Amino acid sequence: MARLLVARRVPPAVAARARAEHDATISDTDLDADSAIAEMARIGAEALFTGPRLRLSAEHAARLPPTLRVMANATAGVDHMDVAAMRARGIAVTNAPDVLTDCTADLAFLHILGACRRAREYGRIMEEGWRKPTGMPDNLGLRASGRTLGIVGMGRIGRAVAQRARGFGMRVLYHNRTPLDAALEDGADYVPTLHALLGQVDILSLHLPGGQGTLMGAAEFAAMRPGSVFINTARGALVDEEALLAALASGHLFAAGLDVFGDEPAYDLRLRDNPRIFLTPHVASATVETRDAMGFCALDNIAAVLAGHPAPNPA
Repeated sequence: MARLLVARRVPPAVAARARAEHDATISDTDLDADSAIAEMARIGAEALFTGPRLRLSAEHAARLPPTLRVMANATAGVDHMDVAAMRARGIAVTNAPDVLTDCTADLAFLHILGACRRAREYGRIMEEGWRKPTGMPDNLGLRASGRTLGIVGMGRIGRAVAQRARGFGMRVLYHNRTPLDAALEDGADYVPTLHALLGQVDILSLHLPGGQGTLMGAAEFAAMRPGSVFINTARGALVDEEALLAALASGHLFAAGLDVFGDEPAYDLRLRDNPRIFLTPHVASATVETRDAMGFCALDNIAAVLAGHPAPNPA
């Protein structure tokens, strides 16, 4: 059996399969790079099951044990590692691009509804006992159905969000590096520049990978329609949080929904203190079904590479 290091905490079903198929060392903590490298060297690991908390640079690549053949990420993104440096060492790098799609799109829509309908404020009212009657002009949110949704990044997740938006009678506009084929657009309209998109939508939702720098700053928020809603379930680094807070404080934005942050888990608590921001702690994939599927996808990639076959999901 091949020697495998699972360098992060995993669900029971994933751990059981890893032990059944490999000589698996399964960490009970999420290892950092130095700890993982030391453990791989100790056991002579042929495979590494990893994720975004284990950040591996080119310097780390030079210290990897010669036994290592494959690094399998149980997430879609690989911006936490120097993939080119790993490949230069002859190590296959894989990811899990498809299994997160539906749950991430579901969570994005939770944020759209939560931000539009002031869910945090309503929840706080109930938690405090709700003893004051609500009148007609009080605590008014925005109707999400029938609005224009702008999607930045029309990959698998962006298209899944668009599919859900159609059920709410939304018009969907999108910006991508290139327009999609009509069959993939499925009625969505392409907008060639981000700034052109911003002024046309009521709700903006980001669905881009990391590593692209800051996408939304003060100029971009200013270009959005007054009273619009901003959603980010992609990567925190895409957003200038100071600019977002300023746009909310001025009233230019009605609300925001955030699952990702510039610093995690030690995020800026000013975001918490703004009741118009609907917040979740980077949990887009956090369902039993999806987390198991993510782990199984990583194990499928490991099995393929160790058997001498191409990885099903090369990064």
